[in-house]
Amino acid sequence: MMEPKIEDLLEKLKNNFSEQDLEDIKKAYHFAYEKHKGMMRLTNEPYITHPLNVALILSDLHVDKVTIMASLLHEVFNNAETTEEELERHFGREILEIVKSISTINKLELPDDKESSAIYLRKVLVGLAEDVRVLFIKLADRLHNMRTIWAVNPEKQKKKANETMNVLIPIAHRLGIYSIKSELEDLCLKYLKPEVYEDILKQLNASTTELQEVLEAMQDSISTILIEHGIQFQIKSRVKSVYSIYKKLSKGKKWNEIYDILALRVIVEKESDCYLTIGLIHSKFHPLPKRFKDYIAMPKENMYQSLHTGVFGIDGKIFEIQVRTHEMDEIAEKGIASHWSYKEKGTQKIQNMMEQKLEIFRNIIDTYKETDDLDFAATVNADILEDSIYVFTPRGDVVELPKGSTPVDFAYRIHSKVGDTTVGAIVNDEIVPLSYELKDNDVIKINTNKNSTPSKEWLDFVKTNGAKNKIKSYFSKQDREDYIENGKNILDRELRKQHLIFSEVFSEEKLAKILKDLKMNDMDDIYLAIGSFRYTAGYIIKLTVEEKQNVTDALIEKVSNKKRPSIKSNTKNDIVVGEYNDILVTLAKCCKPVKGDAIIGYITKGEGISVHRMDCPNILNKSERLIPVVWSENTDNEYYTDIVIETLNDKNYLSDIINKASLKNINVVYLTTNENIDYTLYTMTIKVKNATELQDFLDSLYSLNFIKKAGKK
Repeated sequence: MMEPKIEDLLEKLKNNFSEQDLEDIKKAYHFAYEKHKGMMRLTNEPYITHPLNVALILSDLHVDKVTIMASLLHEVFNNAETTEEELERHFGREILEIVKSISTINKLELPDDKESSAIYLRKVLVGLAEDVRVLFIKLADRLHNMRTIWAVNPEKQKKKANETMNVLIPIAHRLGIYSIKSELEDLCLKYLKPEVYEDILKQLNASTTELQEVLEAMQDSISTILIEHGIQFQIKSRVKSVYSIYKKLSKGKKWNEIYDILALRVIVEKESDCYLTIGLIHSKFHPLPKRFKDYIAMPKENMYQSLHTGVFGIDGKIFEIQVRTHEMDEIAEKGIASHWSYKEKGTQKIQNMMEQKLEIFRNIIDTYKETDDLDFAATVNADILEDSIYVFTPRGDVVELPKGSTPVDFAYRIHSKVGDTTVGAIVNDEIVPLSYELKDNDVIKINTNKNSTPSKEWLDFVKTNGAKNKIKSYFSKQDREDYIENGKNILDRELRKQHLIFSEVFSEEKLAKILKDLKMNDMDDIYLAIGSFRYTAGYIIKLTVEEKQNVTDALIEKVSNKKRPSIKSNTKNDIVVGEYNDILVTLAKCCKPVKGDAIIGYITKGEGISVHRMDCPNILNKSERLIPVVWSENTDNEYYTDIVIETLNDKNYLSDIINKASLKNINVVYLTTNENIDYTLYTMTIKVKNATELQDFLDSLYSLNFIKKAGKK
């Protein structure tokens, strides 16, 4: 393949940009050329060919001048000696900020093949990309790197393909950039499952001549119909992509059961011509039942519009046919990027659309600020990647929701206030329960009452994480207010009991000290801690009176030099610390002890006692601030813990392991799979009542002949 030149880029852009714009783009190219001079890629090409190829990919999306210039400059921080001041001086603040963001993103790598890691990186990418053009450049950057990834070792090929599949393709999907998404999917499959990719390609190539002849015949037949009726049109034909065929096969279909390998796209001048064209095609070729989709009247949330149908065509072959206008086709292929086109720059409508798309990503970030990694990993795909349904407001506005959503999910998607005050729902003019599962094309009217509040029962059936978190947030806020009020009353009683004056105990100086020691923000946090029984009022007062003693010292004094706590202690806590029930105790996340494990307490700075397993590496070298603790006999809770299972690598044994866990009543919360040449490693988070139950499960796994090792992580 010939190396691209700046002239190739300028030639593609000349009809869309002014002479001054082209001069600015040339200036950016020459700046990057000088910075990368003498540098080579692993493909043995000059390094400048990479940013130039990225710009060429973006030029097909009709992005603006700033995006093109930033794409040419996007590696000058990572691979060249360039300062921010220098870049801003030459090209301005806007381009500097975009290049800084893309440079930061390019330093990130997927830590492992865990889904949680992929989601984390996806979240970081979106968080950094406050300007959506950063994502355009990143997608184009990865597409060119995937096109040339043959130059790196197989291990890195798989790592980058996995990262692309988990992180970037979902973003391309959400932005509606089909042209990049589709090519990335094929390239990822090529390097993640090369044998499958080659097999599908071989079968496609074996029938290429036959398929092409049928496509041409069908194209000629449709062209004749449209010409007879005076419709101006273009027709594009294609064979389904390798990845889309793979998806069908992976769902259990056989090759001869994939009916929509052949596809035709008819592009017409007007929206009315779309419907007329479909009618004419259906009048000659019998349509497949339930295959007609009207995405013009009911656009997808990524602005995709088109009419879809399936027909029995030439030689009885089944064809997938799409009909759309030129504008619809541009949006379908280029998605949101097409709206940065020079033709539409500055219009309020387009800016609003851009904001809506960015808001999808920002909502994802906001949703998961309050949840842990396990919840994040287990549920994010349901909101982002799972099959969607398209429903309507009474005014005809389209709302996209994950399959299985309810009227409550719909209400919260409209607005938090609507969700909070929902009292009923009418779907298609019929009253339905709030737990009703919505379906495609439903029209939903939400009844509200300004005096109503959410119900905790909604958490049992809502589907979207946005709705779940808004409901939880409402009750958390309500509980917080109750705890604060309770804390005020308890503290007031304790002060009167000890004949103390509030203003003296909590003087400005003393309050500042205790807030710092306890890592709190204000007096409300202290009330909250007392009202929720995290600390007793007496303990808080003691800390304020003993000015020379910090929280850690007070805690050490309180629990040290005591005899080992009795396992029979009368406490509702999981862990017994001497004779005290008012000390904050948490189970360490690093080693996740379960009841029955040998444990030790570690006095943290301002956060109570952290309980570790005796063999935890994080406390092996500690000598100070350790305190004896024991498990209470009076609790029967379940505990999270991590185990690692090593199996043979001749097949996937996941279902066998899950079945064994089910037989032992073990709840599997989260798992990841890591395939190696000689073995497969399953890392699982499970919930157990005690160490005996855990060991029983581990022992039972050895009855499976494919298990090599099984133990605590």
